[in-house]
Amino acid sequence: MRLEESAQMYLETIFVLQQKNGYVRSVDVAEHMGYSKPSVSRAVSNLKAGGFLTMEKNGELRLTETGIENAKKIFERHSIISEFLANLGVDPETAALDACKMEHDISDKSFEAIKKFLEKK
Repeated sequence: MRLEESAQMYLETIFVLQQKNGYVRSVDVAEHMGYSKPSVSRAVSNLKAGGFLTMEKNGELRLTETGIENAKKIFERHSIISEFLANLGVDPETAALDACKMEHDISDKSFEAIKKFLEKK
């Protein structure tokens, strides 16, 4: 199943915040992404319906196995593309911003080529 770019962004954000803080709530996602609570609530509902996350009674968001798998893939793409751009001389902030845009649209073939190039370096 191909996730929309916005769903990918939410999964990646939840994954990153969970790694950083050990737990994630909708309010943490809203604050981190700069989105309204209703927007995050809508996205969380969609991700729950898609089987990508669950919400505990205390409001904690937990990625399912499918959610983790997708989030790791998105995060890897972001990290690798960001590193690649930085190696080309792009400043780290711009590299991270551009990687965020590129990670959603780059083909698997091109991504794997970038990854192999960096591994040889």
